[in-house]
Amino acid sequence: MALTLVSNSYLEESSAKIRAKPVPWEGYQRNGLVTSEELALIKRVDRQPRTKTEPLLISDGRTFALLYLSLLKKLNRTDTMQCILVLIADALADHDERIPLFTTASTQDPELPYVPLLRALESSDEFLQLKSSQILTVLLSSEPSPLQSQQLQPFLVVLSNLIQSASSNKRDVAVQCLEALLPRAECRRAVWANPGIISGLREILRSKPGAQMSYQVGFSFWLLTFEQEIAENINQKYDIIQLLTDTAQAAVKEKVTRVIVATFRNLVTKAPSQNLPAMLVAKLLPFVKSLSTRKWSDEDIVEDVQFLRDELKARFDSLTTYDEYSSELASGHLSWTPVHESEAFWHDNASRLNDRDSEQLKILVKLLKESQDPTVLAVSAHDIGKYVQHYERGKKAVTDLGAKTRVMELMTHDNAEVRYQALISVQRLISQPWVSA
Repeated sequence: MALTLVSNSYLEESSAKIRAKPVPWEGYQRNGLVTSEELALIKRVDRQPRTKTEPLLISDGRTFALLYLSLLKKLNRTDTMQCILVLIADALADHDERIPLFTTASTQDPELPYVPLLRALESSDEFLQLKSSQILTVLLSSEPSPLQSQQLQPFLVVLSNLIQSASSNKRDVAVQCLEALLPRAECRRAVWANPGIISGLREILRSKPGAQMSYQVGFSFWLLTFEQEIAENINQKYDIIQLLTDTAQAAVKEKVTRVIVATFRNLVTKAPSQNLPAMLVAKLLPFVKSLSTRKWSDEDIVEDVQFLRDELKARFDSLTTYDEYSSELASGHLSWTPVHESEAFWHDNASRLNDRDSEQLKILVKLLKESQDPTVLAVSAHDIGKYVQHYERGKKAVTDLGAKTRVMELMTHDNAEVRYQALISVQRLISQPWVSA
């Protein structure tokens, strides 16, 4: 059922406590905040067992849906808002057919149902935030027409904060909300426009969560990659291929592997030129070959693994050594693959780093300046030295790009291999003649 799209033990336990708490409805009526008619209606359901509330919702569900939303709109006390959200969630639980009772409340008041729910979402109270997120997800994911920006954007801003929170409950609820919203194309595009959400998903995977969270984040990435623009750019911006490969290699649950393999298939199908090179650098081909020898309970994964193996093998078989090097550069994951230490490779290819306005050389220098990975720094420092050694105008080119200064800085790096490769590179920079034209 729709409400189970987002389930969380903290929400369930807190809801049980809130159901038992008294709310001063009569005081609200005396102060003119609640009408006598609203008081009479709310008293019929407040702190009542489901056996009593269900017949009322069956016979007069629209009245109670409008009542709950109207009260949520005009009452501000935290405990009262908590109570109303629990009443809304209880009405929806196991009853998808009641969702339209809430989504069509706009015919009575154009601010309903979303304005009061979004207000609750912005509360500093954790329960209000998460319970309103749960209800908003149910309603928004069920809307028959494309979602309006004023409904969706404020929700995504909050989800971005929740997904990056230190609170496990907030992260859990936020990821579940995304899973439920991302089947909608307008939600995928809106999430892509919110970098905090994608970064948050990536950081969750980097923290090596349990199988269920790994699956949920993987499922979110799978849904996102159905969009052409996202499939073309997500690895370049967020470096997810290596991360997803590492997650799949460490997975003990078949469903985690399945959803990541399906994500890779989307990336290859929609944007092969942007993603296949990074997949080869991530050593995905040998991993996929090992997957193809396993027994799987799901036929979809067998087909997806075969597809990936064929595509990656065809790409690998057609690669030159310079293609391999270019793929490694583009991925940002430099490692000690054979091309780096091959004198023949540098003799034949050093000048090619200057092609297309020194595009590859600029990528190499960017990695040298920006990477925090000691292996990447060591390899890039080594490659700068090889480039200078084998290209007569290399010394001026790397100096103009600021690489000489950076290599000299790396001579005092904490990592011994980085210091050694920087020293060798500096020696080559000093010993090579300066050719300016």
